[in-house]
Amino acid sequence: MKTLARICWVTAALYAVLGMSFGIYMAASGDHTLSPAHGHLNLVGWASIALYGTFYTLVPTAAESRLAGVQVILAEVGVIIMVPGIAMAIMNAGEGLAKAGATLVLLSALLFLIIVARSTGRATSGG
Repeated sequence: MKTLARICWVTAALYAVLGMSFGIYMAASGDHTLSPAHGHLNLVGWASIALYGTFYTLVPTAAESRLAGVQVILAEVGVIIMVPGIAMAIMNAGEGLAKAGATLVLLSALLFLIIVARSTGRATSGG
């Protein structure tokens, strides 16, 4: 497996474990105040990063570009900043990190759109 896809798969699995642990903690404590942060960790951290890894596994030539590396870095940093930022916003400790992380995640998704369009729009020989 290529490095970029592996990075996505390993970190997605880490986010899944963290998200599940976070959910169990909230259930055990009976306090679901931070459920939006939990939800974003699962959706953006686990699901989105895993889908990026899946695409880069299925279309390995797409993972070879510098743009793909930037895309994954933006996604990873975005998750790491956004999830605690959402928790901070919920606790009235400021929205700056949530906004910054969300912006990075959006930029990552836009880059992914470009990468997918370029990678899947190529003509194949014989077909």
